[in-house]
Amino acid sequence: MIIKSNHAFHLVDQRPWPLTGALGALILTTGVVKWFHSFNPFLFFRGLFILALTCIQWWRDIRRERTFQGLHTLIVRKGIRWGIMLFITSEVLFFFSFFWAFFHRRLSPTIELGIQWPPAGVSPFNPLQVPLLNTIILLASGVTVTWAHHGLIENKFSQTLQGLTLTVILGVYFTALQAIEYWEASFTIADSAYGSTFFIATGFHGLHVIIGTTFLITCLARHNRCHFSINHHFGFEAAAWYWHFVDVVWLFLYITIYWWGSYIFIT
Repeated sequence: MIIKSNHAFHLVDQRPWPLTGALGALILTTGVVKWFHSFNPFLFFRGLFILALTCIQWWRDIRRERTFQGLHTLIVRKGIRWGIMLFITSEVLFFFSFFWAFFHRRLSPTIELGIQWPPAGVSPFNPLQVPLLNTIILLASGVTVTWAHHGLIENKFSQTLQGLTLTVILGVYFTALQAIEYWEASFTIADSAYGSTFFIATGFHGLHVIIGTTFLITCLARHNRCHFSINHHFGFEAAAWYWHFVDVVWLFLYITIYWWGSYIFIT
């Protein structure tokens, strides 16, 4: 490809990744519905495979454009920075809707819920057990990713490697503990408004932890290949921003749903 331009912007080449990504997301969503209704996960995993393959190819192209072709100029990096900030803002509003639903049901439980919260017959998790451990894990991961960032800024390769590795391990550990918590739960998503708000809010947060862990694994692989430098490492910085966002959302989830929401409230 011949790169010829008289401006600082990056006009990307035509690629199939937006189309395959949208197709994978459609198949994934349809597969979830089919899994719920007919207990057949085949379509879901096919959509997940297409989506994962698209991400790998798309991120490969972006790495090539930034690291080897030098197409990410100052103004392009500024646009990407604003894009990440707006994306995280949209994620904040996304979780705001879940907290809105929870507060609405928590503060005004209806007669169908037994006029109390948690509803009659629902035994919530003890906030001082696994949820507290998960809180400590995520807070520790926020420290390790910041440590890795400072190591990158100070051009300390091993420090960045160690910090990123610890963050990935803590993210995987958090996901495993949450999966065990779901497995041992005494209620399901079908158990009144409590079950639906709990599993939707914490489940989407768990999904974001998996996505954030994937971002950090990608950054770890790129760091091993020396793709980052002191002045050019926004890919890592964006992943760190996203991880801190996940940490903050979990703090709100722990304080409201696990701790405050576990105490009996009767109207």
